[in-house]
Amino acid sequence: MTSLEYGIAACETMMRKFKAEDLPPKAHFHYHQGVFLSGMEKIYQICKDERYFNYIKDWIDSLIDEEGNVKEHVNTKDVLRMGSSDKFVDYGFAQLDDIQPGILLYPLMDKTGDPKYEKAIHKLVPFVLNFPRNRVGGLWHKLRYPSQMWLDGLYMGGPICAEYGKRFNKKEYTELSIDQALLMRKHTEDKKTGLWFHAWDASGRATWADPETGLSPEFWGRSIGWVPVAVLQELEFIDEDNPRRKDLEKLVRDLLIALVPYQGEDGRWYQVTDKISDPNNWVENSCTCLYVAAMSMAIRMGILDEKYLSVAKKGYDGLMASITFEGDDIQIGNVCVGTGVGNLEHYYGRDTSTNDLHGVGSFLIMCAECAKRGW
Repeated sequence: MTSLEYGIAACETMMRKFKAEDLPPKAHFHYHQGVFLSGMEKIYQICKDERYFNYIKDWIDSLIDEEGNVKEHVNTKDVLRMGSSDKFVDYGFAQLDDIQPGILLYPLMDKTGDPKYEKAIHKLVPFVLNFPRNRVGGLWHKLRYPSQMWLDGLYMGGPICAEYGKRFNKKEYTELSIDQALLMRKHTEDKKTGLWFHAWDASGRATWADPETGLSPEFWGRSIGWVPVAVLQELEFIDEDNPRRKDLEKLVRDLLIALVPYQGEDGRWYQVTDKISDPNNWVENSCTCLYVAAMSMAIRMGILDEKYLSVAKKGYDGLMASITFEGDDIQIGNVCVGTGVGNLEHYYGRDTSTNDLHGVGSFLIMCAECAKRGW
């Protein structure tokens, strides 16, 4: 099977399992569905099966009204706990995770011309610009985690802002996406390995935070994967003459090269990226998909040397060797469920699932990119 055929099989499997409006968490505008449908949209751009476009549209339409308002999303209100005082604040959205599905509004706007999609974009994206920030200007990941920056947040809020900045000539959104990526590198990169820690708490108050650095203690596979995927998507909307574009390209290149020594024997990477010899660690498919996709895309864009294509192909082959079928339904296993920040035991102890939306979405992103190489 080709990568496109695998991607189509994944789309068909999930469409058989869920009506669009029933995708979990049902009736919530959330990144679980957004990641999966973003991958489906990339497959659609290649195969042009209108059923895929309509499936995406059906999910968005179940949650967006005619005025572009998001009808349901996770926790529109939250309580901020700072020091000994509790402050009730309504920011409209409680976490960057609830912004990510908005990236789907752009192709819907382009293809249908329905004004509700553009209305929704203009209502949704400013939440990112106005979301709370820590002392260095980094966006909080969630309202209930003051001052914390998570690697995942770059994917949740970055690409949607970069595209918004380009489409509507809103340079402040372009610069916001660049700012956040460079701030994240500055505060989470480990100078010894070149890997990035999962999170950083500027206040140092989180239970997982190092009291001196504010850093979380481990390198979590999928969180690292979101970084180059997000930044590469942003670069598609950042002008060549932007003075900081080269900084973003170097960020991607350095991080992808840093991952190479931690590739497992079968080509896949691990739940905790650097501990490949620990018997308690385990290979994790969603991070492998994201690393393979990012390496292939970075090579295609001229950011990463062609010699790393063999690393990506080894990862691709190892990942595909783990894929099985039950009848016509693809089975994408070894995918970590949604995960917060914690210690080593926290990551090792996380459940895995088959056809988790994180995993299928990551798989589709990889399949769409690898299809461009004819794999």
